[in-house]
This record gives sequence, structure tokens and C-alpha cells, in this order.
Amino acid sequence: MMTPNKRKNDTLASICAVIENQERFLLTSHARPDGDAIGSQLAMAFALKQLNKQVRIINCDPTPDLYRTFPGVQDIEISATAKGNFDALVVMECSNLSRPGLQELQGNYTINIDHHLGNENYGDINWIDETAAACGEMVFDLIRFLGITITHDIATHLYLATLTDTGSFHYGNITARTFEMCRQLVEAGVNPSSIARKIFDSGTRGRLKLVGAILNKMDLEASDRLAVIYLNDEIMNDTGGSEDDLEGLVNIPLSAEVVQAVAFFKDFKGQPLRVSLRSKGDIDVRAIAVTYGGGGHANAAGFTSDVPIEAVRKTLISKITATLDNNSPDS
Repeated sequence: MMTPNKRKNDTLASICAVIENQERFLLTSHARPDGDAIGSQLAMAFALKQLNKQVRIINCDPTPDLYRTFPGVQDIEISATAKGNFDALVVMECSNLSRPGLQELQGNYTINIDHHLGNENYGDINWIDETAAACGEMVFDLIRFLGITITHDIATHLYLATLTDTGSFHYGNITARTFEMCRQLVEAGVNPSSIARKIFDSGTRGRLKLVGAILNKMDLEASDRLAVIYLNDEIMNDTGGSEDDLEGLVNIPLSAEVVQAVAFFKDFKGQPLRVSLRSKGDIDVRAIAVTYGGGGHANAAGFTSDVPIEAVRKTLISKITATLDNNSPDS
């Protein structure tokens, strides 16, 4: 029987063979990119450029303001189509080829790199590592396998990816492997406190007012174990906030000891309802998101829905409450 390490090394060898034998690469990730998507793409791009490869990054949505000062972000193209000529497509953090939101992705030689449960294995090479703390952790392994030097720019983006996708080292799948990688990134010149300040202490006035408005309208359900927060056009307009200000807001109610799970409803006119879920410990919100066609991690998941918010709210609160009850020490 093939061991996990043997399977991983065989997959990495296959990816490296493609990289060595091809010249033109297109990198992409999911719509509304987060820190892991941006960091993983740019770390991979800097690594490929060390090998004198031609690299383009195309995303369907702009990079959030929070990350625009990081190196290489200005080179990311925004388009609805994966246009141009390239030898291989590298898709990161996407369970299927619809997640990037780009047209004309099908039919290309595809390397699929993901750390989420439920990946559809749509690539010619599929590297799925559900034990990784972030996609950036996988990119680090690939870069080391390629024998590429971890430069300051590469290290910066790998640390960005890991710091954000673990919720500042709050979520599951953080292992000795994660901290060994971070140790090497610091050795390569990363300043952890500087990056943390850029991400967590550089918010706008609109974000500050947005936090106040959202918490003011928060509902506590299931004996205060579930926090339900809302955002709509009215709140956004009243506070002067923007989509870029939403990063990390869903985690704020978890700072209360009693709160074990959070449901964040984003209900904007002309758009599907978006729901983000977060939790602590053994509360598996991914299993709940899957019932609505979504996915993610056990402690960080989400989904979209065309059903009116009140209907989704009722069933979702019921499902999360049942999960909380089943994980209660008294159950």
C-alpha cells in the first residue's frame, strides 16, 4: 500500500516535471480572493520566475485593499476570461473549475492544488492535502521540492497565506509542520509583527464603523453559544464600509468565551445570499455548509444561496444549534 508520504512525493514529482518541461504558466484562485489565495499565487509566481518561466496571474475579482501593498500584487490581472496562451494552468484553493469565476478554463492542462475537503479532482494532476493549514503551506512544500531559494518576497507571501488562513493561528490543522515552515520564513527575512500589523491594524474608518454596526445588530442564539451577524446595503452605506473591510469580521464574536459558532449573513441586492460560518473546537460548520452546497474547513466554511434570508436563517440556526447540542459536554 502506498503511504501518504510516498503519494505526496510522487505528486510533487509529477508537478515538478510539468514545471521543468513547460514554459508558460497561468495561475488563478477563487473569486473574492483572500490572503491565502493572494499569498499562494504570488509565492508560486515568484518561484516560477526564479526558474525563468513566463507567469501570469488572472483573477476575476480585485485584490482586497488590505493586501495591495504586498510585493507583486500590481502584476495580478483582473479579467472574466483566462485569455492568452499558456502551457499549464495552476488552480489553487478551488474545489472545482467554477470557483475561480473565469471563462475558458476548461480544456487546459491543469494542476489542481487545494487543502479543502470535497475537492472534485478536476485536474490532470490533483494535489489535495487536507492536513495542510493553508494552501500556502503546500506551496512552500512544492517550492522546497523544486529546490528554489526562499527569497524575502516568497517568504512574505507564504507567511501572509498562512497567517490569514489560520485566523492568526486560531484554526485547526496547525501542526509542527506549520511552525517549522514559519521558522524558515523568518530566517528568510519575514518580520511576523510587521505583517500582522499590516493585516490586522491597518483598517479603515469605514471598517471600524462597520464593526460597531454589525455587533450592534448581532443576535445571540442557542443559549448565547451562536452569534448571528448581518450585513446589507443599508449598513454598508450608513457606515461607509466596503467589501474590502469585511476581512476577518466574522471571527470577532468568537472572542467571547461563551460563543462557539458564528453565522455571518451578507445580503446585498442583486446578489446571491452569502453566508460565512466560523466555530471553535470540535464544532464542524463545514458539514453544515455542505448541506447548502458549500464547503470549507471544520472551523471555517461558507455557502451561497438564492433562498430568502429569513428561510435560510431559520434552518441554519436549527442545524447549528443541533450541532452545538450534540457537542455539549452534557450530551
